[in-house]
Amino acid sequence: MDDECSSLKLLKKDYNRLREKYGLPEFSVLNEEFSIEKVADSETETLLREIRKFIVDKIMNYMRFVENILNPVNAPMFIFSLIKLITPEDKKKLEGIYKDLMKKELVFIELDLEFSEERDAKFIKDNFDFWSSTKKEILSVIKKVDSKWDDNVEVDSKGYFG
Repeated sequence: MDDECSSLKLLKKDYNRLREKYGLPEFSVLNEEFSIEKVADSETETLLREIRKFIVDKIMNYMRFVENILNPVNAPMFIFSLIKLITPEDKKKLEGIYKDLMKKELVFIELDLEFSEERDAKFIKDNFDFWSSTKKEILSVIKKVDSKWDDNVEVDSKGYFG
């Protein structure tokens, strides 16, 4: 337990040094969104790169979720139930979100190929702001679907399972 506490304290200290240098968000706020405290489990000389990876993991998970809704090839049955409840306006909103998420993935690939602490810091700042607004848009669609869920979702008991 002491090792965990000390490694987390060290992570916060290292992060705060970089936060001051690059104007990054507070550790606690970034951690709430992206679980960056897990970086403390590994030693690294490229802290911002490791933090960037946590941010990308979360953003890309939501990109895949939106992608499954927009293009449900081999998607779980759950997705097909969601699709039935999404309005054309919300689908258009999700298409815009997906386009933005794709751009973020391209930037991530570029950063992964050419390391730069300064560019990683900019990526973290930009994507923290991006995620703050994007998650609200995704959440608004999910809440609309959730409000219709009980009234419209039917389970097809005659489905073929193999």
